Amino acid sequence: MASATSTSPLALPIFRAVWIASLVSNFGGLIQSVGASWMMTSLGGSPQMVALVQTSTSLPIVLLSLLGGAIADNLDRRRVMLVAQIFMLSVSLILAVGSWTGFLSPWVLLASTFLIGCGTAINGPAWLASVGDMVPRSALPNAIALNSMGFNIARSAGPAIGGLIVAVAGAATAFLANAVSYIGLIGVLARWKPDVPTRALPPESLRAAIGAGVRYVAMSPAIRQVMLRAFLFATAGSAVSAMMPLVARDVLKGGPLTYGFLLGSFGIGAVGGALFIGKLRRHVSTEVMIAIAAGAMTIGEAAIGLSTFLGPTMCALALAGAGWVIALSTFNISVQMASPRWVVARALAICQMAVFGGMATGSWLCGVIADAHGPIVALQIAALVQVVGILAGWRRPLTAISDANLTPQDWWKEPDIALSIEPRSGPIIIEVEHRVPVENVPHYLAAMGERRRIRRRDGARGWSLMRDLGSSELWIERYHVATWLDYVRHNQRRTQADTANSELLASLTTPGSRSIVHRRIERQTGSLPASLQTDDEIREPMTDPTRSS
Repeated sequence: MASATSTSPLALPIFRAVWIASLVSNFGGLIQSVGASWMMTSLGGSPQMVALVQTSTSLPIVLLSLLGGAIADNLDRRRVMLVAQIFMLSVSLILAVGSWTGFLSPWVLLASTFLIGCGTAINGPAWLASVGDMVPRSALPNAIALNSMGFNIARSAGPAIGGLIVAVAGAATAFLANAVSYIGLIGVLARWKPDVPTRALPPESLRAAIGAGVRYVAMSPAIRQVMLRAFLFATAGSAVSAMMPLVARDVLKGGPLTYGFLLGSFGIGAVGGALFIGKLRRHVSTEVMIAIAAGAMTIGEAAIGLSTFLGPTMCALALAGAGWVIALSTFNISVQMASPRWVVARALAICQMAVFGGMATGSWLCGVIADAHGPIVALQIAALVQVVGILAGWRRPLTAISDANLTPQDWWKEPDIALSIEPRSGPIIIEVEHRVPVENVPHYLAAMGERRRIRRRDGARGWSLMRDLGSSELWIERYHVATWLDYVRHNQRRTQADTANSELLASLTTPGSRSIVHRRIERQTGSLPASLQTDDEIREPMTDPTRSS
């Protein structure tokens, strides 16, 4: 990895190699998308079936991204990506053979694109999180913008190439081209040897990892707000891609080449938007960036619905493409910058779920509306929904992208205990005693509200705060975790940004007093052998009042 002062991701050999290989793979994916959408129209699919091509690709990301994020955070991300890429290559080959042999039907085509979507769902979180393994944090926003640019460079030319391939050689050749495009990326990933830090703790089970990821996002207001806005934006924005084949065929009276030119225009606009992201980030807030993006999408969707000529429609699509990439890159950057490394893939996976859930929902709704009233009406309604998103941002603007220090606190060490217990032993109940002067109680309660959020975010359950009836200054914080290993994880997840809360609480306690931690393991009557029936309480004063248990 380059030094922390480097902000040029392309100066890093591994990022440059992966970026170029991904660019080629993106070309293949977009060529296949053209082939799949046009194949559906050739098979006589209804407008709703055409729209479902996009839904079949997006829905697996909604269903499986969180699983993919949990896998990426617990396993070697490089190997996860390799397996996913090989799987997608295999399905693309099967799709090509099915097309050549005439085996494809509308439902078989949807099933195949669904399987490719499954591969994308597992690959996506690992790839997005791996960017942070390739570049320093200072270069992360630029790397994310470059990834968006790479995808949209492919989008600007890939669909036109795809339309040409479909027109000249048929959809089967488009599917084969996609299969070949995976080979370069597989080769780069096979040669990459990242510095994987040694894990001090065993991996979580997938169920526990998924729960931890959901809990972290749910207890992080800034990330949660990004998810809601991403869902709304994608629901409305999906109309452009979902209705584009119908606009090409029914409104513009064109064929595969026309459809390719429309997708290419969207991609050219997206490249322009990606180039503009850095300048926007330096001059406007996160919320203003999203408002600009949603405004561009609104104008673009409305204009596409009003135009009956290729030129104006292509210009409208370019504007919509710029808005699309600015918004999605901003959502991605916001989540990455607000998530520590131990959970970043899961946070990004949930963001992906929000985006693709919106795309799947929006595509289906647009198909239903287009069936009844035509694609023009569907696009106009989508533009109105974008306006609703802009108004929502004025009322509750997104939090600015955080520069908080999310590196782990290194001070916590596993305490010595009087009992012999296993990592799986539990439940573990923790009580922390604080002595707080009466005059500091209002400020103390406010600080403990933030402490409650931090505890629950990092895995604590059943958190409560009690005041001793025999001593007006004695307060007791109580929570539990399932096992001793979960207790260790809970403490190791604390970040440098959380230190401010600990220091504030320490400043509010009685001068000279020390917080006292009680660690206990829950036991049922008669559940232990006689040799182990002893006092299970583990009591230890904290040596530093600013540190939490």
